[in-house]
Amino acid sequence: MTGLGAVFRPQLPPERLRALARLADERGLEELWLWEDCFREGGISTAAAALAWTERVRIGVGLLPVPLRNVAITAMEAATLHRMFPGRAALGIGHGVQDWMGQVGARAESPLTLLREHLLALRALLAGERVTTRGRYVTLDDVALDWPPAGPVEVLTGATGPRTLRLSGEAADGTVLTAGTPPEGVRRARRLIDEGRLKAGRTQPHRVVVYLLTATGPDATARLRAELTEEGLADVPDLGAAGDADAVAKAVQRLADAGADTVVLQPTADEPDPEGFIRFVARDVRPLVP
Repeated sequence: MTGLGAVFRPQLPPERLRALARLADERGLEELWLWEDCFREGGISTAAAALAWTERVRIGVGLLPVPLRNVAITAMEAATLHRMFPGRAALGIGHGVQDWMGQVGARAESPLTLLREHLLALRALLAGERVTTRGRYVTLDDVALDWPPAGPVEVLTGATGPRTLRLSGEAADGTVLTAGTPPEGVRRARRLIDEGRLKAGRTQPHRVVVYLLTATGPDATARLRAELTEEGLADVPDLGAAGDADAVAKAVQRLADAGADTVVLQPTADEPDPEGFIRFVARDVRPLVP
């Protein structure tokens, strides 16, 4: 079955999260995803709050920008969430938006090297290993978690370019693709991820999560078009979904057919009714997605 979720966009103030997270939980939504966008809301703090306010919905963070984070802190926070809320946290890490990283003095000369070092160290720490490493960016001296997760932890990586997609296949457990990824882009990403998996000799499943920019309601097409235009994506074919539940479900299915395991519906930044959007995804779209 194709997984289905929705995004709580950080254009909303953090005090809105409690009601929306509880609504997602009550309505049976499978996943609610949060963003750590500079300079809006922290990914771990919002995830911890959302998990505490809910009982069953899975909370994803896509993404935690690794230039902002020491890998030991990332591991400690991830392990804590997984011990307190087993199986309900999905954490993705990534390069971060380079302009934002520059604004805070954290821009790496080689983002790919940093991400590789962070990924390898993070997965080792979360597996309960004692790690000593001295890389270009990541240095650990006999570090181990006192409270590692009780079981395996899924670590996802946000990726767009070929080298990062191959790295995700090599070193991550899943990949998060942006809403700028049409079905053909998902197919391409899958091929590159599989190249990385083959290189590393990895055979376990690799989850691909894709955001789908979605608008519903009487002005859906105009709002979708406006956001795609603002993002410079108006000319990308077969991108986004606008209309009723049937139209959105068909767009979800196109991404699933291309290789997406989970599709996360991303409302436009000007979504007038965030609560209504959650209800729409859970009540109207979910029954139409196999």
